[in-house]
Amino acid sequence: MDKHTQSNYPRTIRSFVTRAGRLTAGQERALKELWPLFGVAFEPAPLDLDARFGRAAPKVIEVGFGNGDHLLALAAAHPERDYLGIEVHRPGVGRLLLGIEKSALTNLRIICHDAVEVLEEQIPLASIDKVLILFPDPWHKKRHHKRRLIQAPFISMLAARLKPGGCLRLATDWQPYAEQMLQVLDAETRLQNVAGDAHFMTRPERERTRFELRGERLGHAVWDLEYRCT
Repeated sequence: MDKHTQSNYPRTIRSFVTRAGRLTAGQERALKELWPLFGVAFEPAPLDLDARFGRAAPKVIEVGFGNGDHLLALAAAHPERDYLGIEVHRPGVGRLLLGIEKSALTNLRIICHDAVEVLEEQIPLASIDKVLILFPDPWHKKRHHKRRLIQAPFISMLAARLKPGGCLRLATDWQPYAEQMLQVLDAETRLQNVAGDAHFMTRPERERTRFELRGERLGHAVWDLEYRCT
């Protein structure tokens, strides 16, 4: 087996904590009625992404889309691209399903499962044009750093899923995590830092996420990173 087909990511350590969260009546309806239309079940087998969307188009993944507003805006603004959102929290999934229905979008699908397992087992090699990881949990306490998503094995696995020339964009409002991200990503030989080694990006044009808006209210700075797959 090719060394890049598996991440050896520590499977017993999750980068998230599952929160029960309260579903609204609308979200419950969405999960029941709209999930069969726009949801993709997790299965340990590669997806035929073109078949899922009914066409061949550039494919974009957002890992951990939260309440879905950012992903919804992207899909509405770029109907020529297909978007796959990965999120573990059901209220956010239900909210995004309602947004898809309201906006009558056809280019957005959702997987409600651990993103590490989805990327490792469901996403084919060299199949994705862009991956977005915006404001992942920084796990502030030192004893929790092992839970951080951005670690070398995960990035190695993720790079193998990008097409040559594909793009990886990340952002965080926690400086120590930003510095770790920069170190880990610059060390991955298949990724090239668009801003130059050891440099962050000037903030690109993008919709602000809920987490970014919260950080702005708290006076947090934001660090953006962008990499191209060679």
